[in-house]
Amino acid sequence: MTAEPMRTDAVDPEWKWLYRVGGISGLVLGMSYIIIFPLYARVGAPPSGGEAWLTYLVGKTTVWWVILWLSVITDLLFVPLAFALYLSLKEINRGAMLIATSFIGLFVTLDLAVTWSNYASLLILGGDYVAAANELQRAMYVAAASYPSAVLASPLHVVYAIVILSSGILFVGLVMLKGVFNKATAYVAIVTGILGIASMTRFSVVVIGNALLATVWVLLVGYRLYDLGQQ
Repeated sequence: MTAEPMRTDAVDPEWKWLYRVGGISGLVLGMSYIIIFPLYARVGAPPSGGEAWLTYLVGKTTVWWVILWLSVITDLLFVPLAFALYLSLKEINRGAMLIATSFIGLFVTLDLAVTWSNYASLLILGGDYVAAANELQRAMYVAAASYPSAVLASPLHVVYAIVILSSGILFVGLVMLKGVFNKATAYVAIVTGILGIASMTRFSVVVIGNALLATVWVLLVGYRLYDLGQQ
């Protein structure tokens, strides 16, 4: 007798705990994004260039540290969320979900290693710049800030910070058109992915639209995953 294949809308009872963890991660992630948005609005768009960054940071380092630590937490929360999504959708298209999970994992790695490490360097240098005793010391801090500010201004940084994650969300959305998630969640994921790839144009309306829809998507996914874990 052959084993009955698992239905694409079924929940593996052995992994319900991971559905719950992934669901909570998604909800906390979405709420953290909601907190981060007004913080970004408060500090304003950062400039380009080492000296411009250091002068811009005067009086704003505390808010930026809050943004940084919340962003590091959200990156880490993507890990259990991605695994829970993989488990819930792998019976529909295992290959696509492996690609999606790899994209999300790559985003987490690069965002922590490239994005937020360079922001942290600028924040530390900003504090040193303010405390500098003379112009020579300030010039040294400006020189040191040139590299991380150049990395963050690079077009490649958009790929690290937005495009890779959005590509993973796009793959997830395409798989979500079948299975345990509703069509609305799938369409939000697909549009989020398309806007994320289009963010390479650096049009602010596209970048903001991608961020807002990504927030909506993780909240929808978090709620559904937690519900699946309770079944």
